[in-house]
Amino acid sequence: MTYLNKLLKDIFCILLFGLFMFLFLFAEEIKNISFFNRIPSSFFNINTIFLSIILEAIPFILLGVFVSAIIQAFVSENAIRRVLPRNAYLAVIPAALLGIIFPICECAIIPVVRRLIKKGMPSHVGVVFMLSAPILNPVVYASTYFAFKSTPYIANARMLVGFFSSIIIGLIIYRQFKGENILKTKEEDHHHEHHHHHPKGNKFLETLYHASDELFDTGKYLFIGAFLASLFQAFLDRNILLSIGTSTSLAPGVMMGFAYVLSVCSSADAFVASSFGSTFTEGALLAFLVFGPMIDIKNTLMLFAYFKKRFVLFLLLVTPIVVYLSVYIFQLFFI
Repeated sequence: MTYLNKLLKDIFCILLFGLFMFLFLFAEEIKNISFFNRIPSSFFNINTIFLSIILEAIPFILLGVFVSAIIQAFVSENAIRRVLPRNAYLAVIPAALLGIIFPICECAIIPVVRRLIKKGMPSHVGVVFMLSAPILNPVVYASTYFAFKSTPYIANARMLVGFFSSIIIGLIIYRQFKGENILKTKEEDHHHEHHHHHPKGNKFLETLYHASDELFDTGKYLFIGAFLASLFQAFLDRNILLSIGTSTSLAPGVMMGFAYVLSVCSSADAFVASSFGSTFTEGALLAFLVFGPMIDIKNTLMLFAYFKKRFVLFLLLVTPIVVYLSVYIFQLFFI
């Protein structure tokens, strides 16, 4: 039944994308039909904005899922553990940089980190890797640089703020949960296990299966995020948006909340953020780009599935505070 539900959702997303593409290609013909003349033009604007975000993001999504699938098939967790120092404080630095070598987006990072912690990786080191990898990986940098071609320093700022924020959060987690098991026990999490029966032994086929799984899982969230972003831009009162977006103190918090709700994959969220470039401050866009890959709706559900409630609630409290303060300080001195 679970597989059937997943299949139906995937088919629905494909049909939805096909509908938007049809409307995009034949918008003028549809408008000439008398019945559709009464439909406000803003509804057609939704379609145009939605497809522009999707079509720009798809190449990076494809690149991201294949790189992630290759890592899943060919790289063991023990290989990652060997590169980390034993010192609790020094270990957070290479953990934050692992995303450069192992580009995994937030859609796939939580199960990987859970396995690493179960195999002996310190909890706070796993948290740093979990928060930083979706931001610091090369695919995300490339997509951010491409999305902000007119302001390329946004890509560098995203890497820098993401790096330091993840380290600070990891050290706070270390002080709060030192020596404590943050994972759910087998009795607590057995209902949340999802087994994918991929062919073992054939690494090429295993890579393709993982890539296809992640493509559809990631694509669903991208479609939802792009659709909500297009609704947001098409119907929200521009005067309200401008008054919020130009506030140095308020705009970053608003965009962080927006990033949480949209839950767009970090391989593509830069295209969603850039669509708000004319409305929100660069600090607010930076907050969106840093906070979204760390915490959003989809990975909150996964966190509660795999980790203890007390840890998840603490992480949900600390992460937005640290990111907001990091972005606020950064924009005071550099933007």
